[in-house]
Amino acid sequence: MVIRFTREHEWIRTEDAVATVGITEYAQKQLGDVVFVELPAIGTIVQQGEQAAVVESVKAASEVYAPASGEIIAVNDALSEDPAKVNLDAEGDGWFFKIRMSNPAEADALLDDAGYRDLLGTLS
Repeated sequence: MVIRFTREHEWIRTEDAVATVGITEYAQKQLGDVVFVELPAIGTIVQQGEQAAVVESVKAASEVYAPASGEIIAVNDALSEDPAKVNLDAEGDGWFFKIRMSNPAEADALLDDAGYRDLLGTLS
């Protein structure tokens, strides 16, 4: 299992050709209290960098982009009933959707943990 990060603050955890996607701890802190999550439909084909979901907080609405291309094969329905799961465990139980990746190399090219920490260091 490998975890990578985008510059837009999504994380992607890959296991073979299936990837779980969510927003980072940093992103959820910037958003504040999450009140709504709009998830993609299962079966949707997404391209890397394309909007795949929306997360709304008391402060703002923000797009969630697909970190890799492929087909949405699962969504975290629990977020519809309890969007605050994103605030409680953004990089765990607060995941958004799963993708069957059409090109797993796209995920490999994203930031690793050290690269993401370096990016965060430029934001503070």
